[in-house]
Amino acid sequence: MMGPIEDDAKENYGIFRECVSKSILNRSIEKSSMVRRRRNRRSNAKTGYTKASFPEDNDPAELAEFIDFIAQEIFSSFPRDVQTLSFNTIQSSSTLAETYAGGISGTTIEFLASLVDPAVAESLVTYGLMSEPSDLTTVLSSVFMEYSSTVTAKPPPFSATRSSACEICERDWIPLTYHHLIPKAVHGKALKRGWHEECDLNQVAWLCRACHSYVHRMASNEELAREWYTVEAILDRDDTQEWAKWAGRLRWKSR
Repeated sequence: MMGPIEDDAKENYGIFRECVSKSILNRSIEKSSMVRRRRNRRSNAKTGYTKASFPEDNDPAELAEFIDFIAQEIFSSFPRDVQTLSFNTIQSSSTLAETYAGGISGTTIEFLASLVDPAVAESLVTYGLMSEPSDLTTVLSSVFMEYSSTVTAKPPPFSATRSSACEICERDWIPLTYHHLIPKAVHGKALKRGWHEECDLNQVAWLCRACHSYVHRMASNEELAREWYTVEAILDRDDTQEWAKWAGRLRWKSR
């Protein structure tokens, strides 16, 4: 088996595994359905409706282990830039964008398939999920396209990321404002000095006005851009935790 997935690729691996799982489950369900139809066509016809199909011959735990094996073997065989593919990486590399995003060529899929250990294709054939080892290219095509389109998707706009509660004090009954995690006043400096990529500049946190003011009191714009540009980092500070407990107890009098 291939080595463990690197930390910076684990999120992508989780997505890839879901794509593999979908493909294997669909093929396994199709296989089981064909067997049932051949074995008991008359009784199926009498029900008057189609029941949901599930893989008959696979224990869920065993199937999950098999999916894990297939996904990890394939993903581990990919080049590092494919394992860490993202919206950011295709923005900064036209080669990656042309090769692995959008309309992915058959040549690219064949190249990726050639990197996979032959044991993977043999296992899929043994389990009856492919007719012959050469079918791996077809299977990988749909899986990889779904993976690529997911990990390279443009981050959602502010409205799509809006939280229902302040991300610091967690109060959910007051109006929220958005805080640029990398303050707009230092966007130019952040790019010039290589602190961040352009596609990261407009990431926001949804905060109540009290917490928004707290963050700007907590550090200068430059410090926010260099050190405190994620909600997780801000929340990790002891003073933020103390502030959040205090602010969370603020309750406006009803009018």
